[in-house]
Amino acid sequence: MKKRLLALVAVAATMIGGAVSAQAAEDMTFVIVPKCVHAWFDEVNKGAVKQAETLSEQLGVEVKIDYRAPQNADVVEQNSTLEQAAATHPDGIALDPVDYEGSKAVIEEIQAQGIPVILFDAPSPEGSGLTSVGNDFSEQAKLAADKLAEILGGKGKVAVMQGFPSAPNHAERYEAHLAALAEYPDIEVIEGGIDNDNVETAQQQAAAVLAANPDLAGYLNCDACGSGVAAAIEEAGKAGQVKFVSMDNLIEILDYVKSGTITATSSTIPQMQGSMAVLMMWQASLGVEIPAKVDTGIAYIDETNIDEWIALVSE
Repeated sequence: MKKRLLALVAVAATMIGGAVSAQAAEDMTFVIVPKCVHAWFDEVNKGAVKQAETLSEQLGVEVKIDYRAPQNADVVEQNSTLEQAAATHPDGIALDPVDYEGSKAVIEEIQAQGIPVILFDAPSPEGSGLTSVGNDFSEQAKLAADKLAEILGGKGKVAVMQGFPSAPNHAERYEAHLAALAEYPDIEVIEGGIDNDNVETAQQQAAAVLAANPDLAGYLNCDACGSGVAAAIEEAGKAGQVKFVSMDNLIEILDYVKSGTITATSSTIPQMQGSMAVLMMWQASLGVEIPAKVDTGIAYIDETNIDEWIALVSE
């Protein structure tokens, strides 16, 4: 990850060198609008702030990040946040949509004001023309499902917990989980609950699933609420018995990997998403054509590299 971050800074410097002459000496503000208040999005914001600091140093202006997290993963609340952000006339907005179709009209209104909008942690809907910063969500889910199947020897009962069902990345992961597990005829798949991007809900839902299925062998989830599932597994006295491959690299998730309650996790590297989102917004604000998709990669974390990741995320 250190090499990736160093490479990112080098890319930023190169891009700045080629475009700085076109940039007026004016301060800039870029807005980050996540789905809701969540520790995963705090990590996205950390990456965004670090990239803004690099741009500020290189451009000789102040580049600010305006982080606006709706309290809940609700499309109406997120649209209100978007409208409030647009009213401040920022130089760009990066959005992780709760429901793209439900926000499409608001996004188009913002674009009509000349404010660039990009997506992060979400695929770009067909025909939207929006740049997407993130990883291949289907690939990430397939990696997790295949790893779990390998750990289980290709057999057993597996629960799959959904995130926020209308969120494009969560839905894509869920469908990919199911498709990957369908390749294993001796694995029985059951519904693992719906956490709606909330750790406490994930814990409650997982506890109910574990109680109703004493023969459960494995668990998968679709968002960064794995600490809730892990807590439920421990409370049920099933740590090490129910194998759990989770999502993302929040420190609380990594701590459960370290203890063994979470067997492994596949991470979207949120810090990188925040960093690249800022770079894309900056380029778009200059009128530079930006790519349709920026792939920030997938990290697979288990007992072989957990100490390295704990050290990196704790920095």
